[in-house]
Amino acid sequence: MEKKAIHIFFILTLALVSCTEKVQEKPKVIYKEKEVVTNEVKPDSTIIKVSDLPVYMEGTKYLIFPVGDIRVYDTGKYSSYGNSKTNAVSYAISNYNRYEITGDFDNLKFQHIDSTKIHSLTQQVLKIQTVTYLESFAAKTQNGILIYTIADADTNADGRIDANDIKSLYISKIDGSNFKKLTKNYQELIDWNVVDAIKRLYFRSIEDINKNGAFDKDDKLHYQYVNLLDTNWEVSEYDPVHNLSANQFAEKNTTPETEITEP
Repeated sequence: MEKKAIHIFFILTLALVSCTEKVQEKPKVIYKEKEVVTNEVKPDSTIIKVSDLPVYMEGTKYLIFPVGDIRVYDTGKYSSYGNSKTNAVSYAISNYNRYEITGDFDNLKFQHIDSTKIHSLTQQVLKIQTVTYLESFAAKTQNGILIYTIADADTNADGRIDANDIKSLYISKIDGSNFKKLTKNYQELIDWNVVDAIKRLYFRSIEDINKNGAFDKDDKLHYQYVNLLDTNWEVSEYDPVHNLSANQFAEKNTTPETEITEP
């Protein structure tokens, strides 16, 4: 009876250890010695580059072509996004749903509807997850703006850039020009929204201040906004928890210059 009890205890212990190991998540950030964000990725011979058919967002003058990778195996297996399949391979890399493109693609190509020329959004190595056209803002201001959520660096050092890396917030004009990153390096985007009444884009991000590679309750939240009418899209940080406006926050977090006294 005693041996049976020991045997049951041993099995339960193994099960508990196994469950614990499964729950543990891989860190989203691996800090290198110099903390350099890298976009170097390992080459993959099973991947080919494709473009989806163009997306036209109503009210604009541009066609948008999502461009990305698909993986083709000799075994006939395939990795897919969407439902466009030929010979057991999916050639779709994105989905479009009224003013928003979603998926897992590398770039966008833009073409004016009155032109045959096509130009790229960027030469950076990155993975675009969402592209949102601010239709309501454009209707009120005649300014077309796109907002992007993007993984732009191999922050977890696994040799590829994907959804397991830090998600960043970007912005551009409707033709892809003025492409700019809004969140800071090593800060994970939490969410964003636009307040049309004051023409601002608000967003939150989180900083891994204890450098444990994960984003948790011990880390720091950042509250920021951008004036969408500002041609440079400068980011202002504020603190609603402690009632600090953008100016007050900037003053509090600015290191005063050292005064030099004449001899």
